[in-house]
Amino acid sequence: MWMHRIAGVAAAATLGLVAGCSPATPSPPDANSTTSSTAPSSWVDDEVTFDSGGVTIHGTLQRPATGAPAPAALIIAGSGPTDRDGNSRLLPGTVDTLKSVANRLADAGVASLRYDKLGSGKTGVGRYGADPAALGADVFTGEARDALAYLASRPSVDRNRLSAYGHSEGALFALQLAADRAGPAVRAVGLLEPLSRRYLDVISRQLADQVAAAEKAGSMSRSDGDALLASLASGIAQVRATGTVPANLPPALQSVLNPGTAKFLQELDRIDPPDLARTLPTDYPVLLTCSDSDIQVSCADVDHLAAGLTSADLTFVRLTGVSHVLKQDPSRDPANYTAALPFSTAAAQAITAFARTQ
Repeated sequence: MWMHRIAGVAAAATLGLVAGCSPATPSPPDANSTTSSTAPSSWVDDEVTFDSGGVTIHGTLQRPATGAPAPAALIIAGSGPTDRDGNSRLLPGTVDTLKSVANRLADAGVASLRYDKLGSGKTGVGRYGADPAALGADVFTGEARDALAYLASRPSVDRNRLSAYGHSEGALFALQLAADRAGPAVRAVGLLEPLSRRYLDVISRQLADQVAAAEKAGSMSRSDGDALLASLASGIAQVRATGTVPANLPPALQSVLNPGTAKFLQELDRIDPPDLARTLPTDYPVLLTCSDSDIQVSCADVDHLAAGLTSADLTFVRLTGVSHVLKQDPSRDPANYTAALPFSTAAAQAITAFARTQ
């Protein structure tokens, strides 16, 4: 019983990851959703495509109907098969986190590009379908750079006023763009409920917490818990060193550490978010959020990231009663991610106010 329970936790601990990156279709709209996902009436959504590494990426360019050049933001999704709107085939129903972010940017007069990253929506996995293990984190970094270059090339975009917003794992890619000196300049960055520690450290801590809870509940023995954590430590060490996983991992860990995720984990784990944040220029504008009701990224985690932003022009918003997907929901229950709950008013106000200053 405990093996099945921990296996489920392991899958959740990766925040979706890229483990299930087979082609997916966008989630249907939820007629009952009260999420703030309405754009100003003077704005239009263009269906667009761009190339990244030989794969056609599908997205939405939201812009003023006049076509006049506007400041613009790239919006980057979190982990797993999360599409341009923030919906996932792993979560049947409507989340719409990223669609809501786009609309709150529009309230500030900022155009945006959000896209179906590899493994999601209309994009699917493209040429990686034949070799999913080749889909490492560096591929997603390149995809974000290509998306930014495409956004900067649009006639309706002022390329001198670009920003990037990332949610959850996507915040790490946004932070990479902000620190990048090679492509179009990103003038400000929004890190929304961001991945704030090294990836494999997050997985290790989450699983350790769940093992401790299982032991306390009596559903796992101390010896079984110790054995599982020892296997986890060994697996993480091998992923970090070689980008491969041990052949004899317990089934409970195989949803997290497997040949299909090893390359992705090794590459993304190389980045320590606070260290990357320290490379930003002095007084660089950063919006950072955390919530006391986010069960995936704690405010303590985000404080760890904030320690690397002491030289930035930091707007740090601590939300109350807001879930990881930025819905107003103090339940701490991920089953409510697709519930018909409103996008956080405080998060919406923070996004719009920050965007107006850039």
